[in-house]
Amino acid sequence: MSDSDPAVTAAHLDPDRLAELRRRVHDQMPAVRQDLEVLTRIPSVSLDSFDQHHVDHSAEAVADLLRQEGLAVHVVREGGRPAVIGHRPGPEGAPTVLLYAHHDVQPPGDEADWLSPPFEPTERGERLYGRGVADDKAGVMAHVAALRAHDGNPPVGVTVFLEGEEEIGSDSLPTILERHGESLRADAIVLADSHNWKVGVPALTTTLRGMLRVVVEVTALEHGVHSGLYGGAVPDGLTALCRLVTTLHDDAGDVAVEGLLSSQAPDLDYTEADLRADSGLAEGVPPLGTGSLLSRMWTKPALTVIGIDAPTVATAANLLTPVGRAKLSMRLHPAEDPERAFQLLKTHLEERAPWGCRVSVERYDDGPGFAADADGPVYDEARAAFRDAWGTDPVDIGVGGSIPFVAAFAERFPDAAILVTGVEDPDTRAHAANESLHLGEFERVCLAETLLLERLGRPARSTAQQASTRGDA
Repeated sequence: MSDSDPAVTAAHLDPDRLAELRRRVHDQMPAVRQDLEVLTRIPSVSLDSFDQHHVDHSAEAVADLLRQEGLAVHVVREGGRPAVIGHRPGPEGAPTVLLYAHHDVQPPGDEADWLSPPFEPTERGERLYGRGVADDKAGVMAHVAALRAHDGNPPVGVTVFLEGEEEIGSDSLPTILERHGESLRADAIVLADSHNWKVGVPALTTTLRGMLRVVVEVTALEHGVHSGLYGGAVPDGLTALCRLVTTLHDDAGDVAVEGLLSSQAPDLDYTEADLRADSGLAEGVPPLGTGSLLSRMWTKPALTVIGIDAPTVATAANLLTPVGRAKLSMRLHPAEDPERAFQLLKTHLEERAPWGCRVSVERYDDGPGFAADADGPVYDEARAAFRDAWGTDPVDIGVGGSIPFVAAFAERFPDAAILVTGVEDPDTRAHAANESLHLGEFERVCLAETLLLERLGRPARSTAQQASTRGDA
């Protein structure tokens, strides 16, 4: 989470080879974009309430793309949505690189909020708009583009793993890692599901917050009753729930649950103006919390009410509602134990039951955070590849969102260097209406991954060339 050191130990690429790979990536981008648009038109929403045949279609489509690059491919389904695993061995002695992305997408939401149809990719200005065009089908195509730039014959062993249920929590991932772990084992893992610092400035994500979601229920009555007859003497579940929710933050907006981990994020140049531009914070509304803005978003806990069961305004009756229910989403310090956080939150809510109402708290789901030891030769090569692709030094960043599968990979492959990269930028609006991909940044991402494979394969290629020279002699 600090500025990268420009004095990296990675050696420079041969200028002619760098120019050749840059040209190859540039020349193939129209075809890469065309394939990306085909994938984006498949509405592969992995939620149960959507047609899952589209997710199956998406899996077959990405499997075909990998087969076209000469990978041995199989589609796996371990109790959930289909994942795709493709492999191509590298030269003798070369490392193996695992390239991860996911082909499922978020629901589009209300199509009235979109300026163009969510599953019809549409170019406006420098950006391509559509659901999944960035998160994460551009991640899929970045991997394909890197393989194409190496003519399907990269200088390293390559395994591509394209998950089909990341957007619904990756429930099948532990089983996939258990049953197919040996086929996924690698020296370096590139997880393309994050973002860059800003347009024109690349980043490696080195920390991710953990997550915890709970459902809290406040019971005030055994059944609903007339609000006019009993209001003033009898509480209702919704009002009691609202009162309970207000205890979760202090007056400044910091999370008031005691005992949660928190720390200071490194000082990168990020201003309130940047926050307003990136988030759409309404005019006159100040940022929540205390401490640096990046600490609030990367290393301090956050708590949000993301759903409430309640009568709508249009259908509400004069009734004391017996039970109030809400779903809470909490983001956790990268080192926080989700079980410990759940117990702290549960205790906080139960001890503050309004007016003697009955409070129950059930865990909905959770996921651990991630903190990388972002040093060593693989990280040096990655930063050098970014520098060559963007022409500027990358930065190491934290991300306030949670990607629990990263911790799963780190646990399963503790000796692998894990690189969390991505195609997004602050204006991508992933998960929201009008999700988009900056086309210039997308080409740089494809180039950077191409150069990373080249850099990681140089020692093996050099050894092979020396052996060939000795044999000719």
